[in-house]
Amino acid sequence: MTDRTKSWLEIPEGAPFGLHTLPYGVFSTEGEDPRVGAAVGDCVIDLAPLAAVEGLEGGHVFNQPSLNPFLALGRPAWEAVRGWLLELVTAESRRDLVEPHLVPLEATRLHMPFDVADYVDFYSCQAHAENVGKIFRPDSPSLPTAWRHLPIGYHGRSATVVPSGSEIVRPSGLRRAGDGVAFGPSTRLDIEAEVGFVVGAPSELGRPVKVGEFADHVFGVVLVNDWSARDIQAFEYVPLGPFLGKSFATSVSPWVVPLSALEHARVEPPARDPEPAGYLVDTEPWGLDIRLEVEWNGTVVSRPPFADMYWTPAQQLAHLTVNGAAVRTGELYASGTVSGTVKDECGSFLELTWNGDDPVILTDGSRRRFLEDGDAVTIRATAPGPEGLPISLGAVTGTIRPA
Repeated sequence: MTDRTKSWLEIPEGAPFGLHTLPYGVFSTEGEDPRVGAAVGDCVIDLAPLAAVEGLEGGHVFNQPSLNPFLALGRPAWEAVRGWLLELVTAESRRDLVEPHLVPLEATRLHMPFDVADYVDFYSCQAHAENVGKIFRPDSPSLPTAWRHLPIGYHGRSATVVPSGSEIVRPSGLRRAGDGVAFGPSTRLDIEAEVGFVVGAPSELGRPVKVGEFADHVFGVVLVNDWSARDIQAFEYVPLGPFLGKSFATSVSPWVVPLSALEHARVEPPARDPEPAGYLVDTEPWGLDIRLEVEWNGTVVSRPPFADMYWTPAQQLAHLTVNGAAVRTGELYASGTVSGTVKDECGSFLELTWNGDDPVILTDGSRRRFLEDGDAVTIRATAPGPEGLPISLGAVTGTIRPA
């Protein structure tokens, strides 16, 4: 019997992904079309030719420029393919078959991993929501009345979800200028460090997805940076919420980590008060002990803890569909900004600098209140894996270009 805790493949220390992550993405090499691969160590496994040789049922989905055809196959297929992959990289007898189809990661170009059918962003971190309330609404309660009753969210723009590495053009819009209003480039450009959930199996219009059906519909996770223009947002958001201050760009990591890779990261969510409505009651623990890291121009400025999120991704999906709305293959919904209760756990620069009043000093000695042109931000994450060892969820990065 194959020992699935060890691999014949040499995995260098510090490699992006270990044996038990096996995320999926879309890659290409020079002169060849984009196709689906799985990352392990410092290599990409080219899945299409391996599936053809093995006669894998449905293997044609890997010879596509998007994960969507694979995602649409549903949970039994996802689990079967993951089992097949684990067998390929742990069974010495498969070594000669697999080695010709290992592509060095450094020789690949990574693409947007899936076609985004729709995009929803939630607001499910209590520390973040309270901080934003204190900054934007200092004379009102920090949490909206509905916040403890349901996962608040808004619809974003799927067309502006971009892959990691994309340059982000500074947005322009209307904002307050002294006692008046002016149009121009945002002067308070920000990030939001989030975790995104990628829908695989669609749901039926008119039939809500139950909390317990989460893993039947959601394939996996990506890291998300939901870039935000705080000055544009602050002027426009009453009464209908975020719009142009958010919709200009959202970056996602290039590798989708399957939910099955996060079994060891599952934890009980925080206690809820009041008791949630029946359709939001947890049937199993879907809190996730994911630890994010935010790097600003090479300086790590924050480490937000995802385990503290008040509403879980299973509850978010249940709420998203409770009115009968359907989700489609490739749909993305994000957790909302992840922040902890202390300064160096803030998942946005709005909080980290307290709306610019308390600048961050970077390693090179420069001071920052919000993003300046040329600034680069990288968000990374890890989670507990088998045998107590952490697994990587990859990284999402972006650099600011002038308006």
